[in-house]
Amino acid sequence: MNILLLFLTGFIAAVVGILPPGLINLTAAKVSLTDGKKRGMMFVLGALLIICFQTYISVVFAKYINKHEEVVIILREIGLVIFTMLTLFFLFFAKRSSINKDQSFSIKSSKSRFLYGMFISGINVFPIPYYVLISITLAAYQVFYFKNIEIFSLVTGVVFGSFVVFYFYVSFFNKMKTKADYFMKNMNKIIGSITGVVALITLYNVLKYYSVL
Repeated sequence: MNILLLFLTGFIAAVVGILPPGLINLTAAKVSLTDGKKRGMMFVLGALLIICFQTYISVVFAKYINKHEEVVIILREIGLVIFTMLTLFFLFFAKRSSINKDQSFSIKSSKSRFLYGMFISGINVFPIPYYVLISITLAAYQVFYFKNIEIFSLVTGVVFGSFVVFYFYVSFFNKMKTKADYFMKNMNKIIGSITGVVALITLYNVLKYYSVL
């Protein structure tokens, strides 16, 4: 019974964490619109591979990370630098995109979209403390005991939940392709704004840890 409960918990946690517009799901939508749904799904598969790895690492080392807050702070500091750079790039340097119905999608390979998905997901370190918190909370209620089968069930639930949300984004924007030109022209600003907000939140947490605030 615990195995099914952990799977559902991982599934719900992933949906709740990824459903709001964010860097990965909006980038997946952008890839789908510009390169086609097939390459959009390749991007998603690449992102899922990293999410699976991040979740596993988070769960396995949950106790250690929870007892050593400095590890979480280091991850936040790394994230702060990365998201600040991404914000500057998307807001000031990235070129505006638009949908061209005559565009050929043969230029960019599926392999490159897969690797791109891995890269975008890899620079997003925030799932690590998120799933650390989830696993520790479950352990506190004696639902999760860090056994291999339980870890596998929780991680599998997270991966499936993430896939469902990413598929929704890819499919939804692909179906709205004829009305998505405005969205594409402003995609960089949207992503840049999101990464900017995340950077500010991260900066606040880092400063709070060092008792600056």
